[in-house]
Amino acid sequence: MGYYTSKEIIHRVYDAAVMRANTPVNKTLALAFLAGAYISLGGLLAVIISGGSPGLEASNPGLQKFLMGAAFPIGLMLCAIAGADLFTGNTAYFIPPVLSNKLKIQDMLKNWTLVYVGNFVGAIFVAYFLTYQTDLFAKGPWLDAIYHIAEKKTSAPFYKVFLKGIGANWFVALAMWMAYAGKDVFSKMIGIWFPVMAFVTIGYEHSIANMFFIPTAIFYGSPVTWYQFIVNNLIPSTLGNIVGGAVMVGFFYWYIYDRD
Repeated sequence: MGYYTSKEIIHRVYDAAVMRANTPVNKTLALAFLAGAYISLGGLLAVIISGGSPGLEASNPGLQKFLMGAAFPIGLMLCAIAGADLFTGNTAYFIPPVLSNKLKIQDMLKNWTLVYVGNFVGAIFVAYFLTYQTDLFAKGPWLDAIYHIAEKKTSAPFYKVFLKGIGANWFVALAMWMAYAGKDVFSKMIGIWFPVMAFVTIGYEHSIANMFFIPTAIFYGSPVTWYQFIVNNLIPSTLGNIVGGAVMVGFFYWYIYDRD
């Protein structure tokens, strides 16, 4: 068979979680930094392409959203294939071994915390040094685009951002699940591209991506504040991402294929 079955994926996920739980703290933080940077580079590319098409936004907004979605998955491909540790994927990986008592919940929470912090630092690095300091968004239409993204993401009610967070990481965790099904690089890339393209095009909320989008706008002088970023977006999107990965993917596939 040219791919791993759903039941076989569970065992590959076990191995991934155990490996992460046993990785030294310094290496976990380094891998998490890379993941935050990779996701941010995908976001940067997506804004360059879609934000540079304001006329398309007016005439065909669905196509413009698709262009953003089509470019963004490169970040997750880099995480999965080159190697990096992404919080949103880990919300799904750790659930099966924890529920089967092969890892302790403390192992999961330690990893989630370290990786979340490392992802944040990596995202801020790309936002400040590789985007703000290089003047990539210093003028329109990209400046207007990043302002619009930040304002839209911080103006929605808590429950809407939370629900969009569930949708985003349901897709992202499934993308990583499908990457584990692939036995070659091309298969992994295809498995990642479709779900990630879908969540970005739809407009769901990915906490790690937002660590790039909103701080970048703030660095460029957006009226959005750090408080608004954290309270209005980062907290509800993170909680939604946890539900999307841990429940909708990790729990359900453990229950279906490994509970017995």
